[in-house]
Amino acid sequence: MLLKDFYSVLNSSKEGEKHITQLQIDKTHAIYNGHFPGRPVTPGVILMHLFKEEAERKCGFKLQFKKGANIKFMAVVDPNQDSILNLESEIEEINGEIKLKGIARNSAGISLKINSFYKKIES
Repeated sequence: MLLKDFYSVLNSSKEGEKHITQLQIDKTHAIYNGHFPGRPVTPGVILMHLFKEEAERKCGFKLQFKKGANIKFMAVVDPNQDSILNLESEIEEINGEIKLKGIARNSAGISLKINSFYKKIES
């Protein structure tokens, strides 16, 4: 986990090829002291990293971000307004790489759409 105690997994399931994971973000986490005081916003790079960690949990090995084919930040994730974040992802292995197509959403709607590729890290 990149940020210790940033979130906890509340629920995880699979519907067809889609993985669905519900996270509880810690709205008191130190990251919000600087991003931004009085108006916390979850950094976009952290939202992207949540999907990398999701792919690692589902695939069972460490991954390194290789490229983003299409990444769209749709809305701000303010943990004071809604600390529950739902990750929906489709994960597949293609030619030794992990391809992830995902959507992050909370009660306000979609906050991130991501299509990304990762390479396996040998341990």
